[in-house]
Amino acid sequence: MFKETRGAMYHGLALAYVLAGYGLGIAGLFSAHLAINLLATLWLAHAMIIAGYLLHECAHNTVFRTNEQNARLGKLLTWVTGSCYGTYEDIRFKHFRHHVDNADIIWFEYDKWFARHPLVLKTIQVLEWLYIPAHDVLMHGVMVFGAFIIPQRKTQRARNLAFIVLRGSLFAALLWFFPFAALLYAVAYLLMMTVLRFMDAPQHDYGGTPTLFEKVPAPYKGDRTYEQAHTFSNPLSVRHLWVNVLVLNFGFHNAHHAKPTTPWYRLPAVHRELYGDQQQMLIPFWAQVKSFHRFRVSRVVMMEGPSADSSDYLPLLQAGHISGGNAASFLTSF
Repeated sequence: MFKETRGAMYHGLALAYVLAGYGLGIAGLFSAHLAINLLATLWLAHAMIIAGYLLHECAHNTVFRTNEQNARLGKLLTWVTGSCYGTYEDIRFKHFRHHVDNADIIWFEYDKWFARHPLVLKTIQVLEWLYIPAHDVLMHGVMVFGAFIIPQRKTQRARNLAFIVLRGSLFAALLWFFPFAALLYAVAYLLMMTVLRFMDAPQHDYGGTPTLFEKVPAPYKGDRTYEQAHTFSNPLSVRHLWVNVLVLNFGFHNAHHAKPTTPWYRLPAVHRELYGDQQQMLIPFWAQVKSFHRFRVSRVVMMEGPSADSSDYLPLLQAGHISGGNAASFLTSF
C-alpha cells in the first residue's frame, strides 16, 4: 500500500497525528476549560499544517504506490485544510506547473487587483501590520468562490456551490451555537496560514507568471540550473534535525526541487548528499523571522530586494533584508 516500507511508519504516524489532532482539536474547542481550549487550538492548527504538507506529498505521489491512492488521501486532506472548494486535480496541476516550468504560475494577479481596489489594499495592509494574514484570507476567499470567479472553472460551479453550502452551514451553526469555538477555529486556521506562508516566503524569487490557462513557452522550463539558483532552503534547524519534522522537512527546499519524488522523511539525507555540510546556502531561522516581521506590510504588493541573479541576493536573504514572496500557497489552484 505505502510506496516505501519506511513510509508505513513515517507517513502513517503523520496521518494519524493529523486525524487525531483534527478530531480531538475540534472537540477541545468546546471545553469549558480555557487551558484546554488554547491547547486544542494549537493542536488543531498544527494538525492542519501537517495535513497541508501531507497533501503536498500526495501531489508528488510519495505516500502510496498508485496515483489513485495518493489522490484519494489528497482529496480527504483538502477538507482538513479547507481547500476542498476547488479540486485536488487543479491544485496538483498548478503545483506541477511550478516544478516543470520553474515559475510561480498563476491566474489571479493580485497586484493589479489591488491597484483597482486601493481601499481593500489599505485594509489588508493594516491587518498585516497586526500580524493577521489578511492577504492569505483574500486568496482563500478567491478559492472558496473559485468556480464563480475564474471563467475556466465555471463547469465546477455545482460542486463548488455544494461545498460552500456544506462547509458554510457547518461554520454558521458553529458560530450561532458556539461562537467561542468558532473564534478558536478561525484562530487555528489563521495560524495554519501564517506558518505555511512563513515557510513559503523565501523559498523562491520567481514572481508571478499569469499563464495558468495559456499554452505559451516557459523560458526556463526544465532548466535545473535556473531552478536551483532561484530556490532557497530554510530548515528550522540544522543542528537539531528533529525540529524540522514540525513542518515535515519542507525547509529542505533545494533537495525537494532536485528530487521532487523524495518523501519528506528522506529530504535531510538528500540535502546532505547534494550539499554536504555547507551552510552558506541556507537561510538562518532568525534572519527569516526578521524578514517576516520587517516586510510584513510591504510584502503584500511587492518583493523587495535585488534579483536572485545578483551576487548580493543570497547574503541579503540570509541577513533578513529580502522580503520574500507572499500568498503563493500550494493549497491554491489559481
